[in-house]
Amino acid sequence: MRRRQILTAGAVATTLAAATPAAAHAERKPTPPGLAKKDTLAFAVGDVLEIGCAVAGGGHHLSQPYPDPFTHDEPYRKVLAAEFTSLSAENQMKWDHLRPAEGVYDFTDADAIADFAAQNGHVMRGHTLLWHNQNPAWLEQGDHTPAQLREILRDHIQTVVGRYAGRMQQWDVANEIFDDSAALRTEANIWIRELGPGIIADAFRWAHEADPEAQLFLNDYNVEGINPKSDAYHALVQELLADGVPVHGFSTQGHLSTRYGFPDDLAANLRRFADLGLRTAITELDVRIDLPEGGEPTAEQLATQAEYYRRTTEAVLAVEGCGSLTLWGVVDRYSWVPVTFPGQGAATVLRDDLTRKPAYDAVQHALAAASGRAGHPALRD
Repeated sequence: MRRRQILTAGAVATTLAAATPAAAHAERKPTPPGLAKKDTLAFAVGDVLEIGCAVAGGGHHLSQPYPDPFTHDEPYRKVLAAEFTSLSAENQMKWDHLRPAEGVYDFTDADAIADFAAQNGHVMRGHTLLWHNQNPAWLEQGDHTPAQLREILRDHIQTVVGRYAGRMQQWDVANEIFDDSAALRTEANIWIRELGPGIIADAFRWAHEADPEAQLFLNDYNVEGINPKSDAYHALVQELLADGVPVHGFSTQGHLSTRYGFPDDLAANLRRFADLGLRTAITELDVRIDLPEGGEPTAEQLATQAEYYRRTTEAVLAVEGCGSLTLWGVVDRYSWVPVTFPGQGAATVLRDDLTRKPAYDAVQHALAAASGRAGHPALRD
């Protein structure tokens, strides 16, 4: 059972929500006694970096014909516990989930993930503090003055970051602040539109005050390679650092598609940010496939997908200071891809029955090669 915690005006109200495990099965290759628990991504990676996963829930899941995955699907929870060393909240730490009404914080689902991570020895990535999407209606449609908006954001960042201080390894402080033309989102992003670009630096300063140990990141999509959008971040980072803003990292999400070529300059792009003294990360890796009629990917498509996962993992491992690789979901049935990209899917490393795709093996083998565990009996084909 979980305790639902809602904070408003200093008061705490609690309700209880029951968790009913959903049945699932997994056909897996036999492993010798005592080695099964080592046949995982978490074991393969050793201490080379953090291998993470987004915890499904909130967002599009609310409209799907299944209960909350994290709460009700026990086999899925076991996969999260066994396979990974880091967890992110897919939607449960975004504004529309944490802030159901003005002046109200609902930490129920976020706390459950944080507690689960602590119980299983995982670190966490926080996602996200300043974004133009998934904001509640009371914020986007409210009649707030700039001074009020500034205080709302400051209070949110310091309350949320402060709550998880010491438990969050990294935070995506500013998410997707440039559009696809590499222009700052001066219209779509309420914070930049109403408070000006300087609010980005303020967000980092407030987060750092709330948790001086957390690594603070700029995060975006379509910045895997060297292009105008990643160039814009490269220039912004230098400006922020010159002003003494506590920016510690740059991360690319890694939402890839097999219909497009692989970003061959991924490692080179990450390396140029590392050369500025930043940490780097891949934060939301998945590789979607254009599904044929019938909805099942072909063996050839799965092989191409595995190649994308392998090359991404190897690029991360090749860059000093790139210490985190996070998959945006691990099982297809909970992936955001089919909801957002009709006709595409099969983007994760596990099938719906939790059996492994070639993509899983590609990531595992790349991690094991880097950690020196490639020859371990549990990881042999």
